[in-house]
Amino acid sequence: MRLVTVKMPEMYVKGVDELVKAGRYSSRSEAIRIAIREMLKRELWGTSLKFYEEIPARGEVEAPFALPEEAEA
Repeated sequence: MRLVTVKMPEMYVKGVDELVKAGRYSSRSEAIRIAIREMLKRELWGTSLKFYEEIPARGEVEAPFALPEEAEA
């Protein structure tokens, strides 16, 4: 994995820390990776399941690499 430094508002950091403290995620890094993966799936790769969003047709937007779930299958 590659190290990326990100500046975030304190409110975001506190929210992520609350999720980690509650046991939803094992670390800040894990929470942020999952949030980014979901954003990419929804906005770039067109794999959102929300019925009210227009999903791009296959071939219009291609993932540059396999999603983690696809790689394991």
